[in-house]
Amino acid sequence: MRRYPICLWLTLLGSVFAVLSVLLTPCFTVRAAGERVAMVEARAGLPFSIHFIHSVQKTPVLENLEVNEAKDGFTLLSTKYQSFGVGLPFLAEEGDFREEGDYYVFDHMDRHFKTLALRTGVGTQLTLTVAGQEYRLYERYAPGTRIDLAIVPFYRALLGS
Repeated sequence: MRRYPICLWLTLLGSVFAVLSVLLTPCFTVRAAGERVAMVEARAGLPFSIHFIHSVQKTPVLENLEVNEAKDGFTLLSTKYQSFGVGLPFLAEEGDFREEGDYYVFDHMDRHFKTLALRTGVGTQLTLTVAGQEYRLYERYAPGTRIDLAIVPFYRALLGS
């Protein structure tokens, strides 16, 4: 008869750990204008891309990133663009440079970011692709809207912080 209280406590303790494990799971979140746009589990190496039209050059840019190994930030892997311009990589030490048809590509950039803050712009067609889902942010949000990408525990993602 004395084993029942121990089993009950162990079951309760196991349930608490299970709930905490879920609530603390890292989530990749995208927020804009006070709302959650996207939320997926932040797995190490989870790829995503940011596509936009450069505001000055008026040519397409594609940035390929991934969730870092610690699942607490992002790593910029490569950038693909059509013309040199302000804010685009061009130095040899920034990665491995090559031409690919009409595009310039920088691979192995290995730039690290805790969070990313983007903005929609007039004619920039800001688009995010993550977990096979494309988010045309420029269609949903007015120019100048801040778009925040972050990795937060699941409970914070649910609460909207």
